[in-house]
Amino acid sequence: MPVAIITGASKGLGRALAEALAGRGWDLVLDARTEGVLTETAAAVSAHGTRVTALPGDVTDAGHRSELVAAAWKLGGLDLLVNNASALGAEPLVRLEGLPLEGLRRALEVNVVAALGLVQEALPLLRASGAAAVVAVSSDAAAEAYETWGGYGASKAALDHLAAVLGEEEPGLRVWAVDPGDMATDLYKAAVPDDGDPRPAPASVVPAFLRLLDERPASGRYSAPSLLVEGR
Repeated sequence: MPVAIITGASKGLGRALAEALAGRGWDLVLDARTEGVLTETAAAVSAHGTRVTALPGDVTDAGHRSELVAAAWKLGGLDLLVNNASALGAEPLVRLEGLPLEGLRRALEVNVVAALGLVQEALPLLRASGAAAVVAVSSDAAAEAYETWGGYGASKAALDHLAAVLGEEEPGLRVWAVDPGDMATDLYKAAVPDDGDPRPAPASVVPAFLRLLDERPASGRYSAPSLLVEGR
């Protein structure tokens, strides 16, 4: 069975991806910081009959990243790495003039440094797969200038560029930076708590990620809403 690591997998997009991949027979290594929620998610996902290893921890911890990759190795290797764990930098979001620098450092550490660290740790297994992929979960804030989204957007723009360079340096892999579009997630609620407009459930964008896995287009940056429209 193919094996995937998904960070930030206890809820939202991470959990929706885990459910979809388990339904396709993937074995999974799931990460999140909150142990109780992650355990609940792992139990639900494992109901599909696949092997699921849940490892609570912080992706900024090098030891935790090593544990994630070691768990994938025990399951047989690694065919997909999804860097989904994210930090906003401030909750709720604030204008740049008031953005705490420590918050910006945290966003960069989680969204960029830890993502690269996990890729570095996982590269031997990814290369050995023969058909592996890396997904960097991005944001439209990485490409567009939205008020109060400066710190988070800057971190996702940096992640996009790392993904683009990794795609050039590792031609044997598929490396996709994916903007999932607007979603109803706890992260968005924390970012803009006063925004009551309805947004799509994370599960609604999962078919875009599955399309990438099925069709394996060239490494690059993709928009989930665009993939969904083109796939109809």
